Amino acid sequence: MFGRLMPTEGKFFELFIQHADLCVKGGKEMVSLMTTFDDLENRVHAIESLEKQADKVTHAALEMLHKTFITPLDRDDIHQLITRMDDILDLMEDAAQTVSLYDIKQITAEAKRLAELCLACCEKVRACVGLLHNMDNAREILGICAEIDRLESDADHVMRAAMSKLFREEPDVRNLIKLKAIYEILESVTDRCEDVANIIEGIIVENA
Repeated sequence: MFGRLMPTEGKFFELFIQHADLCVKGGKEMVSLMTTFDDLENRVHAIESLEKQADKVTHAALEMLHKTFITPLDRDDIHQLITRMDDILDLMEDAAQTVSLYDIKQITAEAKRLAELCLACCEKVRACVGLLHNMDNAREILGICAEIDRLESDADHVMRAAMSKLFREEPDVRNLIKLKAIYEILESVTDRCEDVANIIEGIIVENA
């Protein structure tokens, strides 16, 4: 029944994929920003532009949700999934703007690693939503969700080590505060990706 209903119930899955693609692009921009730390203004602008595009996709999905009588997934699951995905790019925009507003002059290897983990999580989210249209993919989807959980755990470890190093070695209190904020925002991106994975796991349990 699930498979028969999907073609007539709106393009939710396409919107999920569009949004996830934007998250991946944002993750790549974030890695570039944290790696080369050049052309900051343009990189921040690029992430802001992606976030605005993602907002439009989120709005389109929520508008479709209100207009669609029969949905392929539980209505609350659709709402939670697209809004939690939107949080991912919101936080990446926060991270980029914080780097700019705090006038950070040099980024750390730990920030770069956290950005790389953010991108890896976003790529896994994209893989998950790309398979979500067919519950025959349930086992593969759950495997990817487990990988997102592992990446989020890796980010936790990186952030704790980064914080420890920061408080031991950074003599400038202002710089310490700035870097602490960057670390926390980047780690929060992986938390939101894990939230998305948890929602998807629930969808699989309900529909597979």
